[in-house]
Amino acid sequence: MEKTDKREAEKRQAAQQAALKEAAERRAALTSGPRPKEQGGQDGPEPTRYGDWEKAGIVSDF
Repeated sequence: MEKTDKREAEKRQAAQQAALKEAAERRAALTSGPRPKEQGGQDGPEPTRYGDWEKAGIVSDF
């Protein structure tokens, strides 16, 4: 029974290592270049940061 437990533990460890390797490869594949500019967005400071949004003279608060 101990051999079976040891084999199961080795299988789990191998699966964990494979998952960590895959996750590292996916993170490396992501590019964190410059973000594109928003088209048609608001002028001035970020409205969600400062608590209100004005569009065509109408102000909404969230």
